[in-house]
This record gives sequence, structure tokens and C-alpha cells, in this order.
Amino acid sequence: MFDSKQSRFASYGIVASIPGELIDSIWAIIDNNLQGVFPLAHTLVFEISNNHGNVTYDYVQDHEVVASFDTPFTYTSDFPATILAYDSGTQQTILLPREAEA
Repeated sequence: MFDSKQSRFASYGIVASIPGELIDSIWAIIDNNLQGVFPLAHTLVFEISNNHGNVTYDYVQDHEVVASFDTPFTYTSDFPATILAYDSGTQQTILLPREAEA
């Protein structure tokens, strides 16, 4: 799961709500910090939090934050609170929770 060689996408809702650098950061976190450290499900949950004015991604498993990743990117309250990364087995997509329900 979450093999970096698979096709990767971001939904329209994600592209419209966060900068590309933050999207790239999620893929980098998955590839460099989560793979081989945590058992990864088909759907990964990230919460965006404000850490002294910068974005921090909180990786959530079983409704608990198990790891946090600081970024150098400026936080804004316009960002979504939660982002999902979904692996279908053939492609991977970063999307908003409301898009996953559709």
C-alpha cells in the first residue's frame, strides 16, 4: 500500500483548498515517515493544525494522533481541518472527507 510508484492524484477539493507544496508534503510524509513505521490502511487520516503560525500535519490512527509533522508553510484558518489519503490498490488520491463520502 501507498507505493510511490503508483499513480497519485489530488481531488479538486484539495487543489482548491491547499497549496501544492502542502499536497507534496503529504506524499513525502507517507513515503519518508510512515512507510515501514506504521501499518498503513487503505485510508490515512491527517489533521491540519496551527503550530506557531505554521502547518503541522497530525497523523491519526484509531482516532488518536500517533505522529506529528511540522512544515515550514504558513497556516491559515481557511485550510480544511482533516485530509484523507486513499489507496485503491492501483492509484492514490488525497481528498477531503466530504469527497470520500460521495
